[in-house]
Amino acid sequence: MSARSFLADRSGASAFELALLLPLLLVLLFGGMEAGHFIWTQHKLTEGVRDGARFAARLPVESYCIAGAPVTGADTIAAIRRVTRTGQLEPGGHVRVPGWSDEEVDVEVACAAFVDTGIYHDLDTAGPIVTVAARSVAYPSLFGELGVLDPDLTMTARSSSAVTGL
Repeated sequence: MSARSFLADRSGASAFELALLLPLLLVLLFGGMEAGHFIWTQHKLTEGVRDGARFAARLPVESYCIAGAPVTGADTIAAIRRVTRTGQLEPGGHVRVPGWSDEEVDVEVACAAFVDTGIYHDLDTAGPIVTVAARSVAYPSLFGELGVLDPDLTMTARSSSAVTGL
């Protein structure tokens, strides 16, 4: 076999091109899956916080404030946290985001922060606003340490709602 025929031989060109492109294709494939999982997980976190704020808004106004002073009890806060994390009132539900704990759910009540007309007129005070926030929730990577995202990545979400007691 001469040198010229050896250089003109193209029998292994396809395998060589595949070997060059395969790492890039795998990064694109798994990176896209990880990005989609991140967006879905952030959506679940946001959905949980909105559900918690919506649940908190429907509790009686008296469970938050009496005469403009906060009186929110530990049982009320625990129920809001449980609904936020699991979507259920009863303990032991499935957590929406793996690893999300009660300590990462903040519930803040601002008494007399809303209008004093309508349903609040009979209470002789302005209505309270409840804010439910998820802070520093660790992102559960789809591929763990092999993932393309930072392993220390955290997510946050926040939602506020005026308490109507309905």
